Order: sequence, then structure tokens, then C-alpha cells
Amino acid sequence: MQDIQFSYAKAATAEAVNAYKTQVANCQEMLVKGTGAGNDFLGWVNLPEDIKPQLADIQATANLLREKCEVIVCIGIGGSYLGAKAVNEALMSSFEWLEGKKPAIVYAGQNIGEDYLFELQALLKNKRFGIISISKSGTTTEPALAFRLLKTQLEQQQGKAEAKELIVCITDAKRGALRTLATQEGYKTFVIEDNIGGRFSVLSPVGLLPIACAGFDITALVDGAARMAEVCGIDTPFEENPAAQYAAARNFLYGEQGKKVELLVNFHPKLHYVSEWWKQLYGESEGKDGKGIFPASVDFTTDLHSMGQYIQDGERHLFETVISVETPNHEVDFPHDEANLDGLNFLAGKRVDEVNKMAELGTMLAHVDGGVPNMKITLPVLNEFYLGELIYFFERACGISGYILGVNPFNQPGVEAYKKNMFALLDKPGYEEASKAIKARL
Repeated sequence: MQDIQFSYAKAATAEAVNAYKTQVANCQEMLVKGTGAGNDFLGWVNLPEDIKPQLADIQATANLLREKCEVIVCIGIGGSYLGAKAVNEALMSSFEWLEGKKPAIVYAGQNIGEDYLFELQALLKNKRFGIISISKSGTTTEPALAFRLLKTQLEQQQGKAEAKELIVCITDAKRGALRTLATQEGYKTFVIEDNIGGRFSVLSPVGLLPIACAGFDITALVDGAARMAEVCGIDTPFEENPAAQYAAARNFLYGEQGKKVELLVNFHPKLHYVSEWWKQLYGESEGKDGKGIFPASVDFTTDLHSMGQYIQDGERHLFETVISVETPNHEVDFPHDEANLDGLNFLAGKRVDEVNKMAELGTMLAHVDGGVPNMKITLPVLNEFYLGELIYFFERACGISGYILGVNPFNQPGVEAYKKNMFALLDKPGYEEASKAIKARL
């Protein structure tokens, strides 16, 4: 079976990238032996193999929820929902809502939008719904707020005894508010291991349960990740290791070429949330100590009609990493039209994907000519196995890249700053002095 492919040919020379070979080898060793910063959060490194004994339980739980529920609400924020949503959106029909497939998977706890929550509660009224609540602590504001609202609604609609069977908690093994509640109420639970951070948790129950609830093959997803763990392993030569090369190339472009922004580009609309997951993975892992490439994303060809001008002619601080899907899952041929008023008969008989591929190639060439280096990741087809490969490829490269950069890729100290201000402004108990100080500033 062919693996996903990576190329930096339109971004850097082999000589420039190979210059990082020794540094990458040292970073790989730090990941495998746990000798680098953040080494207490390396549970993701071997997760594709470690998670396999849990797959049957995860699948059985998903099957029960699928049987009982019209709607399943996945509650979480950041890595607690982005990975699952990335995979689900990539695999489901673009028009799932209109097709009326059951159960529908929806998300909550990723914002504090009152209108969003009102509309969600209205949607769930008189529907049989279940909840997957994902939080290590159970006190993160956004998901905790959503869980309290929806748990109350579920108990009111179904009764407390029945609601208990429709709630699954994915949380810490021993401590935290959600663990305490789950124990008290007798909810089904899965554990978020202490050594796995949220943005690296998609191959744990955090991502796998919602993906299984959507009806997708989590065994194939994990098998793909396990395969990529082999491909990107410490014993793989640098010239054959795509994660090592990606980490090296992007650091060359950043450190030696002054490229401060990486655009993750796709020409397949179903990959939008893969980009959202990737932005958290790299932004939260590398953006610290005054360092880091800014991760951004665009959906082509759509955004060529909005962001395309800037990318082609704006400030030259950009490089692009393009995700290309080699073979679509469906075939649409372009028809001939006698009047040909749109002038498109030259495309008659061609597959729509052939047009898309030429747009992809033409765009890459134009951007390279305009001073925007391009790298490319090719998926043979969009399915669970290759998404598993892609997820692990990005995770492995992220760990290496962060260590090359000289930061701890596995903490996120800056995330707490807004929370402290928010709690002070809301007069949360224990924040009295901070509340006085911040209100004086206002």
C-alpha cells in the first residue's frame, strides 16, 4: 500500500534541508528517549500501538450511542474536539445535514456564544440525544458551561436514570471535577492519560469515540497512524523520513529565509477542519518564547478569489504547504453544451478533478514564481487510513520542529493569560485582588 508522500522540491534545495540532518536526529532521539523539554507529555509518540487494546471498548460504546441517539453532542475545546471534527468533516458527505443521516454529530463547548447554545438547545428539544463530555479537569469554562446546560436539558427530557446511559465522560483517571461527577453519577468513562496533551489526543478516546460515533473506521485510522509511526521512526534514514524532512524544511524557511507565516493549503473542501486542527497543533506547540512560524490556512480554489492577491503579490514572508488528494472518491465528468456561452466546451469530457488538479499545479507554479516557496503532501485517497497517516505525520514533525526551534513543544503557558483576566472580570472567588486591579485599568 502506498503511503502519503512529501516533497519540498519547490521550497528548498536538498543541500539546505540535509544540513539539518544531525539536528533532526538529535531531536528524534529526544522524542524517543524522553530527554527533551516537556518529556512528561510524550504519550502520543507510541499511541497508535498503545491504544489498540481499547479500540473494542471505544467501538462498543459508540455503537450503543448510535443505537440510542438521534444526535450526539461532542463537548470540548481545542484538541478536545478539533481532531474529531477534522476527521469527521473530511469523511462525511458535504451535505450530511440534508441527507438526514442518524445520528448527527454536533459540537459544543468550543465557544461561549449564547445564540449558538440557545439554537443548539432548541435543536435538541424533543430529540433523543447523547453527550460526550471531554475535559481533563472538568472546569475549563467553555466546555463546563456547555455540559452543565446540556446535562440539565437531557435529564429534564429523558429523566435522570435514562440520561445516565446517554452520557460518556473522557477525563482524568483520578482527579478533577468531571471525574468526580462521573464517579458519583455512574457515567461511562474513558481516560485522558496524563502524558497526552489535548492537541496530540486525536488518536486517544478523545478523538476516536466521536469519530466512531460518526460511523467511521477507527481501526483503519489507527492502523494508518501506526504505519506512519514506522515510516517516521528514529531508524528511518533522513532522506526517507517525511516528518524529519518537513520539520527541517520549515525551519530552514523560517530561520534562514525569513519566512514567518506557513499557509496550509488544500484543494479539497473537506480538509478545512484538518487545517483548523493543524493550526492548533503548530501554533500552540511552537508559538512561545518570542519564536515560531505563524500557522494559517486557506481553502483553494475558493480563497484564490479573496486571499490569492496577497499571497501572489503581498509581503514575501509566506510559504505554503499544500495537501493534495490524488484520487477523489467520486467521479463527475464535465458535459458538452451546444451553445457554449460560457466558453467551457474545451473541458467537455474531462473529469472535474482534472480541472482542479490543473488549478492546483498552476497555483503552485504561480506562487513559487511570485516568491512563495511551496511544499506538498500527497494523500493517495481521502479515507481513514491516510488521515491516520497524515495526523501522525504532522504530530511527529511538530515534536521535531519544536525541538529544532529550541522551545518546549508540549506546554502552552500563554493560554492561561486570557483566563485570568476573564475570571477577574467575572468576579470569580479567589480573584478578588486581580478583579480590583483589572477594573482599575478599565
